[in-house]
Amino acid sequence: MFSMLIVVALGLVGGFVPVPYVALGPGPTYDVLGDVDGAPVVMIDGQPSQPTAGQLRMTTVSLSDDMTLFGALGLWISGRYALAPREDYIKPGETKEQVQKENVKLFQDSQSSAEVAALRYVYPDRPVKVVAGQIVSGGAADKAQLHPGDHLRTVKDKRIGTAADVAAALTDTQPGNTVPIVVARPGQGDVTLQATLEASNDRKQGFLGLTAVERVDVPLKTTIQLKDVGGPSAGLIFALAIVDKLKAGEQNAGQQVAGTGEIDATGKVGAIGGIPFKMTAAKEAGASTFLVPADNCAEAKSRAPDGLRLIKVDTLAGAVTALEDMKAGRPVPGC
Repeated sequence: MFSMLIVVALGLVGGFVPVPYVALGPGPTYDVLGDVDGAPVVMIDGQPSQPTAGQLRMTTVSLSDDMTLFGALGLWISGRYALAPREDYIKPGETKEQVQKENVKLFQDSQSSAEVAALRYVYPDRPVKVVAGQIVSGGAADKAQLHPGDHLRTVKDKRIGTAADVAAALTDTQPGNTVPIVVARPGQGDVTLQATLEASNDRKQGFLGLTAVERVDVPLKTTIQLKDVGGPSAGLIFALAIVDKLKAGEQNAGQQVAGTGEIDATGKVGAIGGIPFKMTAAKEAGASTFLVPADNCAEAKSRAPDGLRLIKVDTLAGAVTALEDMKAGRPVPGC
């Protein structure tokens, strides 16, 4: 009787009590050369898109939260999921809405970096400028009458050549300091504005309240439409899709290619997390080739599904070359 009570109690606990873990597993994949919900994932405005062939899939990791003990054990026993401490992915006190907002911001930033990297690759002779992106309503930049799209020429008398230069120019400032900002506007030339910096919870220096964005000076605009996806790790795939739509030649020759990797505005590819799950998702979606950031190669090689060819990449240019070499039957760098 006593043992039966223990079993019943364990059943109640296992079925209802949450555990401080999340489950990670293969997530959805998306062909960024194709359509989702009837609309192209990547669109080019201002220039005709070149024909593409095959598939180029971005990959994701699924994250399951609010699990009971039995639910967590079931996912773990399945062999498709791994358990990780919840606080590694959701900070104590952080709401799901805050996590989602942060991931959406990372996703948007990855799109911006992908666009700049791709346009730099396709148009290497075109100048790159830094413009004001999102501006905090009621913040220092807003009060100084900076507008989204303003070309940032100087901040605090320091020339702005990259997005990072804006933060660097404010390193030795304090809240309350007033700094001059020179912007260029169509039809107005250079305009000097005065911004009184504000305080921010996560920094000691003055806070301007804008996002600086690098833009390649070409008369076209790219748009990436994909809902309910977050994080920065699709940057490489987005950049390759933009290159494929701007450059003649159908770079993956009709093959089923997938991959992952962060990318910065210069085209450098960075490591990501969850690559075993992404490779599994890619293989199940029909991919035969997977692009792997160089720093993820050791893990990828040890966990790759059978029949999935791995190509090591560390730059956008290297990834484009690898796809062209694969198309021509030439050797490509593997993991």
